[in-house]
Formats: sequence, structure tokens, C-alpha cells
Amino acid sequence: MLHTHTTPASRRRHFREQLASGRLLRIPGAINPYSARLIQEAGFDAAYLSGAVMAADLGLPDIGLTTSTEIAARAQQVTRVTDLPVLIDADTGFGEPMNAARTLQLLEDAGLAGLHLEDQVNPKRCGHLDGKTVVAREEMARRLRSVVEARRDPDFLVMARTDARSVEGLGAAIDRAKAYVDAGADAIFPEALADEAEFEAFRRAVDVPLLANMTEFGKSRLLDAATLENLGYNIALYPVTLFRLAMGAIEGGLRTLAAEGTQESLLPRMQTRSRLYEVLGYEEYNTFDSAVFNFTLPPGN
Repeated sequence: MLHTHTTPASRRRHFREQLASGRLLRIPGAINPYSARLIQEAGFDAAYLSGAVMAADLGLPDIGLTTSTEIAARAQQVTRVTDLPVLIDADTGFGEPMNAARTLQLLEDAGLAGLHLEDQVNPKRCGHLDGKTVVAREEMARRLRSVVEARRDPDFLVMARTDARSVEGLGAAIDRAKAYVDAGADAIFPEALADEAEFEAFRRAVDVPLLANMTEFGKSRLLDAATLENLGYNIALYPVTLFRLAMGAIEGGLRTLAAEGTQESLLPRMQTRSRLYEVLGYEEYNTFDSAVFNFTLPPGN
């Protein structure tokens, strides 16, 4: 009720322990705090905050227009309501290495379990689009060293994302990943790998936890969890899945409402009022104030 029952420090330790277990962690992207509660209830291992989703939620494309304070504010809203570790997309760090260091501390303060930084230039673009440009390897290494040095909690995970696969090729992406580990990255996010063979090659070459981005409509094949676990990956990420499902449902609902003039036919597809109150823990608030939950829902609601 009101807040999570765990501390950021305990969630970070738990996330580290999970990554060290050798088991594949399945991590969907939350749209908002409420969906993070649903992710926890569904039994997933952690939640994720996608830069693309946070930008789209503001009506913006994923080209680096959001700010570090905006994503920190959304992160704090999410970490307040879930006991799951939460990993966040910190884009390129929102500026030079000093800006990246400040971003890390803002996100530490927001209660997150970790972040990932990418090696694109600004303005950045979605990792599964063509026309990306990456910074020099040493510039990204400086970015990483700055955030590692700024980190106050050693359990806060620093993950490096490389977008070099579609720019410089697989071999260069692997070489960058190794350099990023040398610069202090705890884990690697190889973006836009093409197929199972490339995921396997990355795993053979890099000896830290690896994230597989299973985003829809992108450059990577959608591999199932069993395949990714057999390949030795540590995280299967579903960053925009819930956002796409929700927006598809909203568009369909709006078309129906416009055509039929009523939402009556949509009722079977809706979350009921009673289910909403169950997720929110409405009845638990009665422990604090009996005037809050002093009603009975009609049947079917």
C-alpha cells in the first residue's frame, strides 16, 4: 500500500544475484507505475523503462529529446510502487561525460537497480532503424568511466549498449563491448543483432551478463526464452511490448466508439472496476482509514 516494501539497495543486490544465477531474466517494459504493478503480479523478474516509450508517452520521437530529469521523475514514480528491480534506458547519458555522471546519480536517487548507456551520437535514433552513427570507442569509454566513478552504490548496475553492429559490423561491435567492459561496464547490451548465430558469437566473445533485446518489428529475430537461455543470455528484454499492445487496444476502441456511438461492445475487453481496485489494493487502505473503502461493488463490475 502506498509504496514498495523493499529498499533500492536490497533490490539492487537482488538484481545482481539474479544476474549471477545463470538463469534467464525476463523483463518487460513498463508503460507507467500501474503497469509495473501488473508486471510484478505476473511473476516477471524485473521491470524496464524504455527511452522510446517514455518519449512516446510525451508525444515525442525517440531521438534524444527527453531530459535526464524527466526520466528520473518517471523512474521514481515506478520504483515507488514495485518491489521488482527496475532497469532504465539512459540513452547517451544526456550530454558529455559530466552530464552522464549526473544522470547516473539522479537515477540512483530515483531508486533504480541499474541503467544502460549507448554509444550513439546525439541526436540518437531508435536502435533498430538505419542511419545510426556511433561515437569513437574511446569517447564511449570516457562516458562509462564517468558514470562508474560517479556511482555511490556499487550494486547499481552499469550496462553498456553498443549500436555498432549495424554501423561497423559484428566484429567491431564485439570489440567495442570488450573495451566497454574494460572501462567498467558490468553488463553489455548488443543492439540489433540479426539472428541466433550472432547472439551466439557475442556470448562466446564476451564474459559478462548479456541482454537480448526482443523488440517487435526490428532487426532481430524474436527468439523465445528457452533459446536465449540455451545461448547463455542473462536478460530477455521486451521493451515496448506492453506499450504497443495498449496503444493498439486504444486505437481499436476509439474506432469502435466512433462507429457505434457506445462502448457497450468493448466491455468484455476492458479491465473491470473490481480488478482495478484489486490491483491498487483499494481495500488495504481501509487499514488506515475505514472511510476510504466503505462500499460494495455491484456484481460484474
